[in-house]
Amino acid sequence: MAKEIWKREEVPVEYTWNLADIFESDDAWMAEYEALKEYPARVAAFQGTLGRRAADLLGYFRLSDELEVRLGKLHGYAHCMSDVDTADSRYQDLRGKAMATYIGIAGAAAFADPEILAIPEETLTAFLAEEPALKEYERSLYKIRRRAAHMLTPEGERLLAAAGEMANGPDQIGSTFRNADLRFPSVTDAAGNTYPLTNGSFVPLLESDDRDLRRTAFETYYTRLGEYKNTIAATLDAQFKQLRFFADSRRYDSTLAASLDRTEVPVAVYHNLIEAVHQNLDKMYRYVALRKKMLGVDELHMYDVYTPIVADAASEIPYAKAQETVLEALAVLGDDYVAMLKEGFENRWIDVYENVGKRSGAYSSGNARPHPYVLLNHKDNLDTQFTLAHEMGHALHSYLSTKHQPVSNSDYVIFVAEVASTCNEILLMRHLLGKTTDKRERAYLINHFLDQFKGTVYRQTMFAEFELMMGQAAEKGDTLTADMLCEKYHALNKLYFGPDMVSDDGIALEWARIPHFFYNYYVFQYATGFSAAVAIANRIQKEGASAVADYKKFLSGGGSTDPISLLKIAGVDMSTPAPVNDALSLFGELVEEMEGLV
Repeated sequence: MAKEIWKREEVPVEYTWNLADIFESDDAWMAEYEALKEYPARVAAFQGTLGRRAADLLGYFRLSDELEVRLGKLHGYAHCMSDVDTADSRYQDLRGKAMATYIGIAGAAAFADPEILAIPEETLTAFLAEEPALKEYERSLYKIRRRAAHMLTPEGERLLAAAGEMANGPDQIGSTFRNADLRFPSVTDAAGNTYPLTNGSFVPLLESDDRDLRRTAFETYYTRLGEYKNTIAATLDAQFKQLRFFADSRRYDSTLAASLDRTEVPVAVYHNLIEAVHQNLDKMYRYVALRKKMLGVDELHMYDVYTPIVADAASEIPYAKAQETVLEALAVLGDDYVAMLKEGFENRWIDVYENVGKRSGAYSSGNARPHPYVLLNHKDNLDTQFTLAHEMGHALHSYLSTKHQPVSNSDYVIFVAEVASTCNEILLMRHLLGKTTDKRERAYLINHFLDQFKGTVYRQTMFAEFELMMGQAAEKGDTLTADMLCEKYHALNKLYFGPDMVSDDGIALEWARIPHFFYNYYVFQYATGFSAAVAIANRIQKEGASAVADYKKFLSGGGSTDPISLLKIAGVDMSTPAPVNDALSLFGELVEEMEGLV
């Protein structure tokens, strides 16, 4: 792991993404920003016309498609530029301008959904018969009309749209604080070597085989975070207050119901996940006991949960080697899939390494026009090799959906967003396991997979349960104070890790470093997505070409139907707890195999 972190201008160009594919320059972006200023008026000109003629309704949808593409590019460029240097105020300004442009257009369009809801069924049927091109928007019409009970008057919709910019405040403030302003002291290992501690380096430091370094990094990180716990709690309190405001305004029973209804996911799926994981905590406890035994420690602490328990099998994996291995592993998905991966690798879709001020973590931008962009903070290890496979799964899901669906149906909902990414990880793991006969290397890989399993299913479900608690507290009118959040989080940590884990005091503050708590009930979908991905990967392994073909239909489906139906195309029924239980059964089997290997 590099001890020095590049400044942005020091990063070799081949390791940076090429945003010129969106806009050639900031000036080109500004020209588009100025051009879009006339569009609120163009949108508003349709007010009062949508139920008048089929041609008017079609014209509105066509304009919406145009704006979807142009606003996606406007926001995508500003978002990516600001994320690679969060301290650069120029791109914070562009990002703000992009959001304001979106809010202005959304406000002008606030009349549309109520007008579409008011069209009599027989009139809409006649429109569809008269204008065949409207068939392309049947799914859009359905999604609007199915939520009739939660729509407001045009004036009410306009007010909610105008509130959107303020509602984005807690997330933006939290992100700026974590990535641009929050700084940590450097830490030293047992030999006296010094390492920079950042949001990006924190987990890699916890993967070290030097326990002194792990403990020091853990304690230093959470000591500094604790100094700002009240500020961070206040931003989370503001986040859930705005969620409650919108849920109440739209007459939902809860913030959870409001969030999931937008993506047509039954609330029962969320609760079923938590219940299924609670019923399988014995497997997690067995894994924790195995980790304690293999590390040979009297007490297993929270700073011991990332370090490999078969550490001497670890190896450095340069970025080029990671790319090569990912291509080999995903060849099972066909030559066309591999060709798309190569296109992304060779044409700078990816921003590879950490630099000063860069946003931590990794993501795929979601906007696939002209192609997706992927942010990494690559560390030349096994974990970040899996991150590469994961994020390219997202990227190609977006790429295929955009290629095969009309603009109005090209965006898939977040419930299915983690399926493609995690399926890639599982296929990569099986490829690596298939290449080795060495027991120790196999144990190392299985340990890594177990850690991914633990982090994605158990850990994200713990986050989901914590997020549900925050939402319910906000709905009761409680303030999310730092002390209350620490108490609740510490108790959940003890429940999920069990009796063989020392839940250090510092871990009570972990909620303060999780950006996903600003994402409106996002995290549970990591766990459901992982479970669905296990089922799909199992089917690909057993059935081969027919399963791959069904999987690609799913990847190309975008938002053409509801997410539960989309997953059924790939052979998975997430309306039942069976995929979660099956995935956790596999976790238990892998723990048992691991016990026999070491």
